[in-house]
Amino acid sequence: MIGSYPRNNRRSKQDSTPWIRSAYLSTNSFMFLPPYPELLRDLTEAFLHNPAMKDFRNLKLWEKAHLLTLALYKVTASFPRDETYRLASQIRRASSSIPSNIAEGCGREGDPELARFCIIARGSATELEYQLLLARDLNLIQPSDYANLSEQTVEIKRMLTVLVQKLTADC
Repeated sequence: MIGSYPRNNRRSKQDSTPWIRSAYLSTNSFMFLPPYPELLRDLTEAFLHNPAMKDFRNLKLWEKAHLLTLALYKVTASFPRDETYRLASQIRRASSSIPSNIAEGCGREGDPELARFCIIARGSATELEYQLLLARDLNLIQPSDYANLSEQTVEIKRMLTVLVQKLTADC
């Protein structure tokens, strides 16, 4: 079988396939990434044509969540130094969790799994909504920035809700 080792997980002396040998790591973990371009191309084409695997980059929802995360990284960069590992970190983690969960759901099997990860992303968006309110009340962000970022967060929550409803309508 391609990419496998003998049952005892030790390299045999007659193993002459360089990419298999290089895949054997000192931690006994394996990573099989053959350097053969045609095999890599075929795997990529199979991924792109598999309807069960959705590309998160094609979702307008993911794009909006990604742009919100980028904007929040810029806003939190101006937070005081003592907030770097407190509220700024929480805002960054909550905001990056939204597009991350959407991406992970797209990589899972079937619509129910995608719906589950969208629900998790919606929870992160709600958490972010409160953190932005707290940052505004602590005068860490300007009211105009808060209004804009909060509006984007609510829009993403609405989009997540609609997507979950559509994904679970057939279940």
